[in-house]
Amino acid sequence: MSILIAYSVPVFLALMFGEMLLRRAAGGRGYERRDTLASLAMGIGNVVVHALLKATTFGFTVWLSRFALFDLGNAWWVWLLLIPAEDFCYYWFHRAHHEVRFFWAAHVNHHSSRHFNLSTALRQSWTTPITGPIFWAPLPLLGFAPLQILTAQALSLVYQFWLHTEHVKRLGPLEWIMNTPSHHRVHHGRNVEYLDRNYAGVFIIWDRLFGTFEPERAAVDYGLTKNLETHHPLKIAFHEFAAIARDAARARTLRDRVGYVLGAPGWSPDGSTRTARELQREIETAG
Repeated sequence: MSILIAYSVPVFLALMFGEMLLRRAAGGRGYERRDTLASLAMGIGNVVVHALLKATTFGFTVWLSRFALFDLGNAWWVWLLLIPAEDFCYYWFHRAHHEVRFFWAAHVNHHSSRHFNLSTALRQSWTTPITGPIFWAPLPLLGFAPLQILTAQALSLVYQFWLHTEHVKRLGPLEWIMNTPSHHRVHHGRNVEYLDRNYAGVFIIWDRLFGTFEPERAAVDYGLTKNLETHHPLKIAFHEFAAIARDAARARTLRDRVGYVLGAPGWSPDGSTRTARELQREIETAG
């Protein structure tokens, strides 16, 4: 965990408790004790895994930097290139972790809460520290220094914390370029039209460019298409890996086994379950 994240954690917790008090004062809900504790447990687990893997993942970045195409140095303009470049890598990391079931199994826990508040931002994966680093490999190969990359990733994570709130509505022209709470509420929705949309970390422009943008229109129904009925951290962290194993074990062919692992979430050989794209096409056809 970078120093920037370590210093940010107390601020995250203070803002979370502030939002909790604000909602209670307004007579609203949005925080549920077991759900919030589960999110905090997932966040702690993520920090522990990152700490255990830090030498390996940072060493991987250092090793890749030996093959850098350019020596970009540390001039101020390098950061103007690095921030959007890091966010571009994040977009594809995030998109892959929604559209490939094996990666989705690592990321799904972040979407498992039926509430949307600042504690949801802390509901982090225990396995994306393993599945994620390869998506940032282009950065050291281009010549960005490992410490620069680590700092850019931390800045992105800090930025994304405030996106997990219902208290900030629309932000006008800023919504065309930046990721905002409105855009991110859509991303956490299980409404069919909101599935697999708004993957952005900092800049929403990637979703606009690659056809994955969806504005917030209908009220957002948070959670998974099939919600969990547990707050146990281990089940939250690994339930989808277990489901993949069950599906692959009963598959009749090698093709079906591969489909259950590397196909889109919801894929099935007989069409008995639907992917997000299939569900959306059904609505478009019906409309």
